[in-house]
Amino acid sequence: MTGRETMSSFKLGLSILWPACWTALPIKMAFAMLFMAMGTIHLETKLGITFLMLLMTPVSVFAFFVISLGVGFHFGEGTGLPLLFLVCIPIDIWSLGLVARTVFLERLRLEPPASLGVGLWVRFAVAGAIYLPFLWVVQGGATDLARSITKSILDMDMLKAMPVAERIGLEFTAWGSASLVVLLALTYVGLSILGKLVEGRAANAQPAGDTYQELISRWDMIRVPADQSLMLTAFTAAGAVLSILFWAVLPVSTPHPHECCKPAAETVAPPFDAQKSLSKGEKAFKDAELKIAAIEQRSAEDEKDKQKGGKDKAGVKESSPKNDGKPAQPAAGKPAGSGK
Repeated sequence: MTGRETMSSFKLGLSILWPACWTALPIKMAFAMLFMAMGTIHLETKLGITFLMLLMTPVSVFAFFVISLGVGFHFGEGTGLPLLFLVCIPIDIWSLGLVARTVFLERLRLEPPASLGVGLWVRFAVAGAIYLPFLWVVQGGATDLARSITKSILDMDMLKAMPVAERIGLEFTAWGSASLVVLLALTYVGLSILGKLVEGRAANAQPAGDTYQELISRWDMIRVPADQSLMLTAFTAAGAVLSILFWAVLPVSTPHPHECCKPAAETVAPPFDAQKSLSKGEKAFKDAELKIAAIEQRSAEDEKDKQKGGKDKAGVKESSPKNDGKPAQPAAGKPAGSGK
């Protein structure tokens, strides 16, 4: 009995889709980071994991547009979102072809058909465009229904006295478990559909006439390029170009304060100079001594002026009563011509 006869549709679909996702994801993430650095992709924070799951699967290239346009659900904004999924098409074709040839030789013992990667990608993309929006709608409806049922149960009189922490934990566990069960069931159906599509391609394939060791050598050599130096050079050059582009466009997405909201310029305090501080202190102390001496001298002069002014006033008061009893004498006291 061959491996093809014992492999179920679910296992066959999983054995191709799962390795293909992880084979293509690092290359896709390089382009995703480049587009985000360019400012052409703006994702919702809570939808980052969902976007990553759609990005890593080769079945979501058309489903992304159907969900965004047909269902009306938006993962973010920017022209880089659709462009990223279009750029990932050749990457998905390459990864599916690489993984599928390995599975055909090792597990199914079949000769891989020509253009296996392109054929599987077309089938997977069409199936994803139909099934993933259906999964999205059904999963969302099941989650909403589970939440409403859980809320109705917890609003019963016997459960109203439950503490808040236990209530929140029970509510999340209840509707989350139901939603997870629905998601697992839909995922199982989806992988089985992909397995059926792979079986359709395998039905026309010719059995491999090599021994098991020869088949192992063949699918192992699939991963080794014919010209390794050329492959290494191309890979290094592509990485260098992407790195330069990333760092060249990165400042575009760096946040800058608005013109009206710029913070006030803060002057940096100079380092503390002990000698300068002591010189300033001595100078200030000498200036204070001079000011105090001047104030004391001025106070002493004011005191003397007050005392002198007091004596003058006293002399004026003493002389004024004596002059009051005498008649006023004329300025010319003697007649003209007198000798005395």
